[in-house]
Amino acid sequence: MTPAARIAAAIDVLKALEDLRQPLAQVLKEWGARNRFAGSKDRAAISSILYDVLRVRASAAWIMGSDAPRALALGAMVRARSMDAAALGALCTGVAHAPEPLSDEETARINAASLDGAPPNVAADVPEWLYPALERAFGDRLSEEAAAMTRRAPVDVRVNLLKSDRDKALVTLDHLGFEACDLSPWGMRASVGFDGRGPALSAEPAFVKGQVEVQDEGSQLAVLLSGVQPGWQVLDLCAGAGGKTLALAAMMGNRGQIFATDSDGRRLMPIYKRLEAAGVRNVQVRAPKGERDILGDLDERCHLVFADAPCTGSGTWRRNPDAKWRIRPGALDQRMREQDEVLQSAAAYVRPGGRLVYVTCSVLQEENEDRIAAFLEANSGFAPVEAQALANGSGVARLANFASPHGPGIRLSPATSHTDGFYIAVLSRLL
Repeated sequence: MTPAARIAAAIDVLKALEDLRQPLAQVLKEWGARNRFAGSKDRAAISSILYDVLRVRASAAWIMGSDAPRALALGAMVRARSMDAAALGALCTGVAHAPEPLSDEETARINAASLDGAPPNVAADVPEWLYPALERAFGDRLSEEAAAMTRRAPVDVRVNLLKSDRDKALVTLDHLGFEACDLSPWGMRASVGFDGRGPALSAEPAFVKGQVEVQDEGSQLAVLLSGVQPGWQVLDLCAGAGGKTLALAAMMGNRGQIFATDSDGRRLMPIYKRLEAAGVRNVQVRAPKGERDILGDLDERCHLVFADAPCTGSGTWRRNPDAKWRIRPGALDQRMREQDEVLQSAAAYVRPGGRLVYVTCSVLQEENEDRIAAFLEANSGFAPVEAQALANGSGVARLANFASPHGPGIRLSPATSHTDGFYIAVLSRLL
């Protein structure tokens, strides 16, 4: 496909996305199944255009004066790729599957592209109803943070210390452009190309053999800050596909015991193969069994309970930009209720002197510091571990620079730590 045909295809997918109201990944998959002529490079290029559109959807619609699929695609080419009217006009010819030629109005809007006078949420490319919450979280840094969330995320991997070390992995994956991460002692990072494609890890023996795992550096740091030790009894309460479970096991050197569970057994399915590939031997997976209590024997037994709570995912918008446009106010309220339930449930399994680690991939204060404040008010037997102590205990003292200004815990973000947005709070159960 030509570059022009790829833009036309992206416009078609945007129309389907508007009609179906499904996640972009699902709509792209269905489009690919119907259009077998599009090769892997074509699909990757179309996907890249679409993700760029969703990263800058509000500002693209503003400069084009419309939120129609064509206007969004053209506006995104201006906002995310710095294309001008001449460059877009050369592609939009209406010939050989190319988009129709630019109208006079489109040309004028592209030439005059500016966000002067745009509402604050449009300039930040976030939903209007969420802007006050983001302003509360970031204050006068919101513009910088919002801009960082519209950029493409790199590909981060965690070296599995049960099978390798970072120096060896850097040599092994040197041809893919990986470099050591700045903060995580286990992390490596590679940039994403202009076409949106990252390194082809699925074809790498190091990945297939479990020597490296794809995991954002922020997620790695959440595990590092937990302070988990070899020999501990650990409960991973919201384990999902097991990314943090694997990191905990590696940090523990396969010593001690991790109990991995999730309220949705379907989310646990990938964990079995991942544990085997990673050489992890100290994890017991406890899948839900209806109304049966599968964790009753762990009451007040765990040195550490790791609660990676369900959240809006606002910290991952640079990777999943469609999520910010699909979320509704009711969903935030529901997540907050679930987070309170997860914290209260997790507390029951922490032994005296043990730790409760609360993690979200959200940047919203409502899901982070507010939830911890509410929990501490209702649970006097827990106290927060200060950020400096967490950072010192992790071996990366610089992490104290990311102490939350809103309460206990550490905040990571694309603009400050150059990771996904994460909140990590560690609470100690008093003796």
